[in-house]
Amino acid sequence: MILSKENKTKKGGPTIIGWKESIDLPDWGIRHITAKADTGARRSAIDVKNIVELPGNKVRFDIALHRKDRDYTQTITAPISHQTHVRSSNGQQHERYFVRTTIKIGKKRKSIELSLVDRKQMTCRMLLGRKALEEDFLVDSSQTHLTRPNKRLKIVESKD
Repeated sequence: MILSKENKTKKGGPTIIGWKESIDLPDWGIRHITAKADTGARRSAIDVKNIVELPGNKVRFDIALHRKDRDYTQTITAPISHQTHVRSSNGQQHERYFVRTTIKIGKKRKSIELSLVDRKQMTCRMLLGRKALEEDFLVDSSQTHLTRPNKRLKIVESKD
């Protein structure tokens, strides 16, 4: 994608993000979790373990905060948004819990729904699917971490 001065996002418009971003989950007090923007995935997911369904339509789970040290976690209790069968990338169907929370990418905040899943084999702790990205974010697949402080959007002037 070639970005010019003319097609940079306007105030109030979609925020351009890279295919990998460091994001915050302010409702849960979590900062700088690595998320992959995946326009091929419909839904979003977060790396968790120790999922326990609680009375009152709630669920408790541990978020794996670090890819290499899965013992570094934060325990969260949240209302269950819904449960459904989800087909993973390898074609298997699993029953999954979904919860809602707020993400913060750069200066933009958005309420999204997350699937609770074990992503220990994946590089990124979190996956942002199309439903989380739509209307608010544009993904530049050639870039990473565009929303970090002091990280500037690279502008490529066309050679006409």
